Amino acid sequence: MHYVYVLKDKKNKLYTGYSSDLKRRLQEHKQGHVHTTYRMDTVQLIYYEAFTDKIDAHEREKYLKTTQGKRTLKIMLKHTFAAFV
Repeated sequence: MHYVYVLKDKKNKLYTGYSSDLKRRLQEHKQGHVHTTYRMDTVQLIYYEAFTDKIDAHEREKYLKTTQGKRTLKIMLKHTFAAFV
């Protein structure tokens, strides 16, 4: 499986990423081994999607990183974001 995931830190900063091994990748984020998130405070997985095809997962990741993708994510997770306002 191939996963697209979204992490949130204590300051409500989001990070969207891709991995074929979600559990391992989350551990790397939490241990500070990922360059793009090592400065984020206590990351938490708030959303993920699973794909059988790697290309589909990469395309979804790219979309979620666009302005429209971020809007879609906030609409889909409106209660999650409302809890952190």
